[in-house]
Amino acid sequence: MALDRAGADTPIAEGELLWTPGEAFLARSGLPKFIAWLGEHRGLRFDDYEDLWRWSVREPAVFWRAIWDCYGVMSDAEPASALSGDGTMLGAVWFEGARVNYAEHLLRHERAAAPGKTVFHHSTETRPLAQMSWQELGAQVRALATRLRGLGVAPGDRVVSYMPNVPETAVAMLATVAIGAVWSAAAPEFGARTVIERFEQIEPKVAFFADGYSFNGKAFDRREMIRTIAGALPTLKLAVWLDYMGHGPDLPGLEVHRFADLVAGPAPSIDDFRFERVPHDHPLWVLYSSGTTGRPKAIVHSHVGMTVEHLKSMNLHSNMHPDGCMFFYTTTGWMMWNAVLSSLIVGSAAVLYDGSPVYGGPERLWRMASEAGVTLFGASPTLVQNMKKAGVRPIEIVDLSRLDSILCGGAPSTPEVFQWFYTDVKPELWVTSPSGGTELCGALVGGVPTRPVHAGEIQGRVLGMDVHSWSDEGVELIDEVGELVVTTPFPTMPLYFWNDPDKARYREAYFSTFPGVWRHGDLIKINRRGGCYIYGRADSTLNRFGVRIGTAEIYRIANEIDGVADSLVICCETPGGGYYMPMFVTMELGAEFTPQVRDAVALALRREASPRHVPDEIHAAPAIPYTLTGKKMEVPIRKIVMGARPETAASRDAMADPAVLDWYVAFAQREEVKARREEG
Repeated sequence: MALDRAGADTPIAEGELLWTPGEAFLARSGLPKFIAWLGEHRGLRFDDYEDLWRWSVREPAVFWRAIWDCYGVMSDAEPASALSGDGTMLGAVWFEGARVNYAEHLLRHERAAAPGKTVFHHSTETRPLAQMSWQELGAQVRALATRLRGLGVAPGDRVVSYMPNVPETAVAMLATVAIGAVWSAAAPEFGARTVIERFEQIEPKVAFFADGYSFNGKAFDRREMIRTIAGALPTLKLAVWLDYMGHGPDLPGLEVHRFADLVAGPAPSIDDFRFERVPHDHPLWVLYSSGTTGRPKAIVHSHVGMTVEHLKSMNLHSNMHPDGCMFFYTTTGWMMWNAVLSSLIVGSAAVLYDGSPVYGGPERLWRMASEAGVTLFGASPTLVQNMKKAGVRPIEIVDLSRLDSILCGGAPSTPEVFQWFYTDVKPELWVTSPSGGTELCGALVGGVPTRPVHAGEIQGRVLGMDVHSWSDEGVELIDEVGELVVTTPFPTMPLYFWNDPDKARYREAYFSTFPGVWRHGDLIKINRRGGCYIYGRADSTLNRFGVRIGTAEIYRIANEIDGVADSLVICCETPGGGYYMPMFVTMELGAEFTPQVRDAVALALRREASPRHVPDEIHAAPAIPYTLTGKKMEVPIRKIVMGARPETAASRDAMADPAVLDWYVAFAQREEVKARREEG
């Protein structure tokens, strides 16, 4: 139940109690049902959620086998055990001997769905909300999968996508996965270079291309980008073309099929179609890291890992169910797109939207949510903060009677963001703010439907994730900020990175700081009741508008602008939940930093990467600070610009040129910079 407060203008304190679950909410929540199942089928009893969580990480094999059994995972073979391997996190093997298919678990609800029951609500900036039924989705997936098989696509082949957030992209993913091929996607706003750096690593055989997309009322023709991408992928054998913007295919020298042709005509029935059930270590999809230290890491996940994880997260931590409807504002290049589609695993509907979140008005997403009957609404804290600043009050303009849950993800949420949902959206809401990442395509900490909601606080560590806050010395911290670590294996740990046969890059990425223990790269505080607070990245990854951006991606583009010698970019979280992202450039000898150079850098980043890669400001600097070992000092400069004392933020003894730091200290003390970092 919602708690009475003095009003929206009353200052809210971090940790203030905002909501407690009522009997009706608990009755329709999956977590109490799972606890009851454990009592009936395993003879287990728990004092509270923390007791349940401790059991889930103390007995990971037993816990994950319970998920398998409770939710009826379909497999051609009985796994020898839930967890095997060499006893280390990196050597963990999950459900060895099983043969499953992830897409089969998402689509199995077609059988029970009433004729015409909606699985996708979908719209764009120019197209009104429409629906796709479970039967339409199933038929299109089976038709496309069958024709891909006929075109020679086999298990293990890589299939990539450069398409927007529309039903056709979901059909392409499910059809690819259904036949055991490996899926990988990039959003159409990504420039050619950004896409090529990802796709060329995995040597795709097939590509799905949409001819363009629209954003904020403007149409973007991507045919030239597509030709560049296709030309840089020598392993590409055929393309599937979606006439999204009305342009015909233009890919000379490549076998091209229209998407509409491949899904047209009769499709195999549910009983006649065969899902390719694959081994426990067969790749499902490839997601990508942000590319901070070079080319983005190609992260490979398994069918079996994602199946049990998404059964757990959707049932127990998201409260999704066959009568639910999930929306999260995302693009196809972010793991949240995969997460939205994972709601199908419990028979829920999902909302797909392609376009600007504010095109037609800052309340657009809420009107769409009302029309679709959304039960779980999701967006990044920055987007929510912008709605708040724009004066949007959904409670006054739309019917949100079906809405009962909020998922505010992609970045830390402030107490003010939490408060806005209760005062301006709906008093009776379960507000969650999970945190996890691309590395696991899921959450490490997140919503717990049996617990109260406190302002700015993540409710707890999710089941099966042995999360702790550690000091630099590896000592566990309570009520103190430390490194987020995971000390027990979990099924959505990556199988491996593509082209990393000895797992050297994998080990370096997560296991080099604390040997044998997963270091996630976030800063976290866990309080005595189990509540969690995330304080951003511990490394230099940029986190802007809820999307992680690698600095290396920006440097490779900016440094090619005529006259630019070097650059450095940082992103600072502001108290109000926003971001301040300045960039610093140095010029070649004899070149001058002019407004034309500034505009050229911004245009190149927008065109070749995405609008999110464009900094808020671009400044000329006398030099870029480096360490003695040749690394750019992104983290120290970020700390200084955020107001930290220089002597605690950076070691001059470790710098190649200590005097360089003085300019950045002076920059941080400018009044306009102070105002930017302190703005709400």
